[in-house]
Amino acid sequence: MGSFVSVFLGLFWIIVVIVLLVILTSCIRIVKQAQALVIERLGAYQTTWGTGLHFKMPVIDRVARKVDLKEQVVDFAPQPVITKDNVTMRIDTVVFYQITDPKMFCYGVANPIMAIENLTATTLRNIIGDLELDQTLTSRETINTKMRASLDVATDPWGIKVNRVELKNIIPPAAIQDAMEKQMKAERERREAILRAEGEKKSTILVAEGNKESAILDAEAEKQAAILRAEAQKEAMIRQAEGEAEAILKVQQANADGIRFLKEAGADEAVLTMKSLEAFEKAADGKATKIIIPSEIQSIAGLVKSVVEVGEKEE
Repeated sequence: MGSFVSVFLGLFWIIVVIVLLVILTSCIRIVKQAQALVIERLGAYQTTWGTGLHFKMPVIDRVARKVDLKEQVVDFAPQPVITKDNVTMRIDTVVFYQITDPKMFCYGVANPIMAIENLTATTLRNIIGDLELDQTLTSRETINTKMRASLDVATDPWGIKVNRVELKNIIPPAAIQDAMEKQMKAERERREAILRAEGEKKSTILVAEGNKESAILDAEAEKQAAILRAEAQKEAMIRQAEGEAEAILKVQQANADGIRFLKEAGADEAVLTMKSLEAFEKAADGKATKIIIPSEIQSIAGLVKSVVEVGEKEE
């Protein structure tokens, strides 16, 4: 009997030690980076644990909530909104938020995500209600800024900071989409026609400028050719005149040499005069219209003519 009791007591103390170890182990908590633990004692908020090693009181302390402090993204379903000009469309929003106060996040609102979704929908309706369809489609940045500012103020008591709000999709009605597509098609066709007309205009201008430059170049070339032809003709005439002058000079030189030879041979005055007349005849060469002959040569020529006529009568 005594051995049984001792065995029982041994097992009891082993169980007690194991239970104490389990309880002590459960009281040790390690909090990871970018996380926080909200601790309650006897159902009331006690403290918030940050990153590191922590110990809690057994039984009376408990971890109420583990909070993720990293920035988070939530994509809400498209919400129907009505513009100022009574056009109903659906807008899909994306909200980027971060928990800054774990205590307020746990005790400020029952369902933070649902609260942000409903707040986003109502804020979006208020903003879009003051804009027309065209303004809604072209003012995404303005809408994003207004929504972020409004949501940040509203979620501050919940320990949530809204960093950014983006309009993911704007879905207008099918009829509006068809009209917008037709308008864009007409606008593209108009731009295409304008670009084509501008291209044709530039092409015409370039062709005209090319023709003008070509005509100027042709005129310059013709002018240069005419100048070259005139210079060539002038050079030919000069060379021809120089040739004729040189020929006459050589003929006169030959005649002079002949007369000098006759003189040296003792020829009388009449022979010399006749040679002079022959020189004048060759000098004229049938081209001169008027030749001036000295008076002495004219008297000798008359004498020669008389002698010829007497000779003919005697015959």
